[in-house]
Amino acid sequence: MARITLRQLLDHAAEHGYGVPAFNINNMEQVLAIISAARAVEAPVILQASRGARAYAHDLMLAKMVEAAEAIAPEIPICLHQDHGNDEATCLSAIQHGFTSVMMDGSLEADAKTPASYEYNLAITARVAAMAHMVGVSVEGELGVLGSLEHGQAEAEDGHGAEGALSREQLLTDPDQAEAFVRATGVDALAIAMGTSHGAYKFSRRPDGEILAMDVIRAINARMPGLHLVMHGSSSVPQELQDAFNRAGGRMPQTWGVPIEEIQAGIRHGVRKVNIDTDCRLAMAAELRRVGQQNLAEFDPRKFLAPAMAALEALCKRRFEEFGTAGRAPHIRTIGLAEMARRYRSGALGQRFPSPAARAA
Repeated sequence: MARITLRQLLDHAAEHGYGVPAFNINNMEQVLAIISAARAVEAPVILQASRGARAYAHDLMLAKMVEAAEAIAPEIPICLHQDHGNDEATCLSAIQHGFTSVMMDGSLEADAKTPASYEYNLAITARVAAMAHMVGVSVEGELGVLGSLEHGQAEAEDGHGAEGALSREQLLTDPDQAEAFVRATGVDALAIAMGTSHGAYKFSRRPDGEILAMDVIRAINARMPGLHLVMHGSSSVPQELQDAFNRAGGRMPQTWGVPIEEIQAGIRHGVRKVNIDTDCRLAMAAELRRVGQQNLAEFDPRKFLAPAMAALEALCKRRFEEFGTAGRAPHIRTIGLAEMARRYRSGALGQRFPSPAARAA
């Protein structure tokens, strides 16, 4: 099956009321485990690579690994997505290497550390959307700054994350501003700020409405019911994985992630893409530590990596099933980039939510 764009995949998810997990990749083992999970439950999949992953693995290697995954699992629609692009060059170079979707994260300036103005974000995101749509590639934008509502700080990941104290206004996407932003930029999906953050240490307690603002999702969805929303920093950091990691010699302090039931509630209110990375790392790391602890003489990397891959595959299967993605792959017929570009030009992929006048009526 041909590679799929994010827009087509999320349109299908919206039509049928499910969400799609987006798993970060850095190496062959992660790609194989994720694709194996997708095949096992017949789920479409989003593979995404950060700038850090692209530097670590090399663009050509990532591209060839995804090509291999397509050959291994021809029945699975695969979207290759640039995670947190920091400028036009990052997004355009991703497109050159076969990415069918890019995120232009203009919530931060090009240094990926300094919170940007709304005007900067709107202008750069609109430029990237216009360029990407010319060749049929989807675009995700971000409005608001990812970070903790508990302590007002962001958690850096792969060199991406705001530095310094953040106000509550910065940490929460404004629904009115979101509508104006989406209409002006033409993005296909919008990542919103609602108290989630990168990394394992998202919350110091089980999150409630004070530190995980699910009401932001509901408010934006009420204004723009056809908009595809994205939850970043949405690993659940399961207790069993924390325990397994620590039993094998790790020293992870107690932490809480985003509960699965909250993600499922988000899916009911327009969330279509859910970013998951920490859970994947933790599942693999717990197995790597376990093997090393149980057999101090072991030096064959495969003996470490095979159990780690199995743990990641099991995790991904659960997320596909929990988000309603399982069983969807056979019902998707992918559209090529040339046809997607034609649809963008013709306006067939225009705004998907009512105008203010229609909503008032």
